[in-house]
Amino acid sequence: MEIVRNGIQKKTYHAVHADLGSGSREPMPARRMTFNNDGIIIVDKPENMSSARVVARIKAALGAKKVGHTGTLDPFATGLLVCCINRATRLARFFLEGDKTYEAMLHLGIETDTQDATGAVTSENRVADIEEERLVEVLQGFQGWINQVPPAYSALKHKGVPLYKLARKGTPVSKPARKVHISSLRILEIETPFIRFEVRCSAGTYVRTLSADIGNALGCGGHLKHLKRTRSSGFNLEDALLLSEIEQLAAHGGLAPHMVAMADALKGMPTKVADDALAAKVAHGIPLTDGDMDPGKMGRHESHTKIVSRRHGLLAVVQQKKGSKKYDYCCVFQTEHAKVTV
Repeated sequence: MEIVRNGIQKKTYHAVHADLGSGSREPMPARRMTFNNDGIIIVDKPENMSSARVVARIKAALGAKKVGHTGTLDPFATGLLVCCINRATRLARFFLEGDKTYEAMLHLGIETDTQDATGAVTSENRVADIEEERLVEVLQGFQGWINQVPPAYSALKHKGVPLYKLARKGTPVSKPARKVHISSLRILEIETPFIRFEVRCSAGTYVRTLSADIGNALGCGGHLKHLKRTRSSGFNLEDALLLSEIEQLAAHGGLAPHMVAMADALKGMPTKVADDALAAKVAHGIPLTDGDMDPGKMGRHESHTKIVSRRHGLLAVVQQKKGSKKYDYCCVFQTEHAKVTV
């Protein structure tokens, strides 16, 4: 039985006071220096905070020009949120499609309109003791490719309007089922009416819908009580910083060593180390061919390749045209500034 420790982190806020002196005027607030580093910050998102709010606080703490995340977590959920800083926001699309891993707690016997603990209760049913063999059998039916109907309370849009807004107005819209992939489902703990499990799934999977569907398959209904993302885009929750830690490090100018360089963030992507000639071509946007990339040494692939300098700065991400020896530029960066500096 795997036991996951859940702790409560107390946040400490430090106020900064200025000694104005006798009769002095209140000074103008100090101008925050712009944070020019590019890279990735792995955040452990707190409960009851939207992903957008996390991004806004990081942007304010750093004084960064741009900050974005690579996959929304619902406000009630916790765990890993990958945040891209400044030019690294251009890499966000390369993180969106990978599998994600979650720890979830299913509360059997109680159904809600949102399929999670934030919604209104719509039904309550008696829950009998569930044998592990029966639960394993049910979970096996949800592994692999499955059809999943998106929840009425979601950010998907209908005629330009988010579904959750329509649902709140009493006019919920049901979207057609979509194919999602469940790579694995693993039981962590059974303590009726609660079932704690781990799921690895494709992007676009709604774990609350999965939880509700499991409850229905068991004949008693259920909803998602807790959700924590533990892995995404090749990053683990163990590598994440609390939001309060990020703000404190930023306040003291110590965040840069905790950032992931752009070239390192693209885990698993084939790498081409550029010589001077290739670096010059990239800098001037000159089209690239197999002669420049030497795919025989890297191995042919249909995905993307990152081009890095000898000093490991990210120069560009390219993709080979299908059935061609030519490459398209996906994004290009100025030479050595792409590497995180301390």
